[in-house]
Amino acid sequence: MSVSRLNLGYVPLVDSAPLIVAQELNFAADEGLSLNLLRQPSWAALRDLLALGHLDAAHMLAPMPTAMSLGLSGPIARIDALMVLSVNGTVIGVSNAMAAAMRDRGWPGGFGTPYDTVIPLLKALDGPLRVGVPFPYSMHRLLFEYWIAHTGALQSADIRIITTPPPLMANAVAIGEIDVFCVGEPWGSVAVADNVGELIMPGAAIWAHAPEKVLAARHEWIEENTPAVGALMRAVARAAAWLDTPKNRPLAIEILARSAHLDLPHAALDHALMGRFATQFGAAPVDVPGFLRFHDRAANFPWRSQAAWIGAEIACLAGIDRKHAIAVAQGTMRPDCYRQHLGPIGVDMPGASAKIEGAMTHPMAVASTRGQMILGPDAFFDGETFDFTLSE
Repeated sequence: MSVSRLNLGYVPLVDSAPLIVAQELNFAADEGLSLNLLRQPSWAALRDLLALGHLDAAHMLAPMPTAMSLGLSGPIARIDALMVLSVNGTVIGVSNAMAAAMRDRGWPGGFGTPYDTVIPLLKALDGPLRVGVPFPYSMHRLLFEYWIAHTGALQSADIRIITTPPPLMANAVAIGEIDVFCVGEPWGSVAVADNVGELIMPGAAIWAHAPEKVLAARHEWIEENTPAVGALMRAVARAAAWLDTPKNRPLAIEILARSAHLDLPHAALDHALMGRFATQFGAAPVDVPGFLRFHDRAANFPWRSQAAWIGAEIACLAGIDRKHAIAVAQGTMRPDCYRQHLGPIGVDMPGASAKIEGAMTHPMAVASTRGQMILGPDAFFDGETFDFTLSE
């Protein structure tokens, strides 16, 4: 079998695991692929390399294909999301000084509800609230902005968004550059382990099923490399399913810890993959069910309705036409590729490529090709729903 070598970019986060596992456990080799995994120091660096064609595909923040396709971030490029790599996996935390100020205003500590946490957060400081996010158009920022706006507290808040690469987030907290951080694991837990920050809420408390990372590539490359696209998607889908098998999580931690791709200690990986967090230095860990999903509950399916939500939120942030942003966002999601390449190997497919987002407060069986699909919960914290058909 001839082997195709693909250059794949990633940022060192736990949710890059499907790419690493696909290579380390030979799922890629089974498809005739060799994955050259190229670690990037920031999302901006990864963005530019993908846009310029130096990467074939990439582990990417879910909103980035939309932002790039709209020309809002770096060189304009039509970028498509072939599949979702992970759902949830984000934490929101604060500096130790900020946590102390929040307690002075009635915050009890620990992982609270969005409503319990927002007023102590916004009232903790006399000056502006400096919020570190990994990228201007990231799910971290979209969730944070949605949370603040939908509690009705935004009008009185002075919030400064500061772009901070994930590996530098804990240091930015330590040297006083930011007060709040929204970041993917393990970098939130690193801030806790370094005793410079405290976790206040998982991102899943804002949206219970938020697409966090996607497998993305340039539209032209996808159209010109159909066999390689299919092989890559099949290898990554197998890796994602393997990762979400509970008995495999301890081995996954070992594989990722010894892998040169992440260069992170065992303990830094354990929190996200096992869903157990110490919210502050020295505290007993607490369970966070469903903190990070790679495959379960149709996590990999590229829903056009999720893309529409992303487009609507980006339009609000960027001050651009909402309908245009939603249309572009929906075009970046490729359920057609997902069905084409994964349907023949027996992956269960939903009956539709869009749904009302936020409508499920409990797990629910839905129509699918194999009749085995369970979706949800996917609720937003405020009980709102997003019907993409009303946005077109």
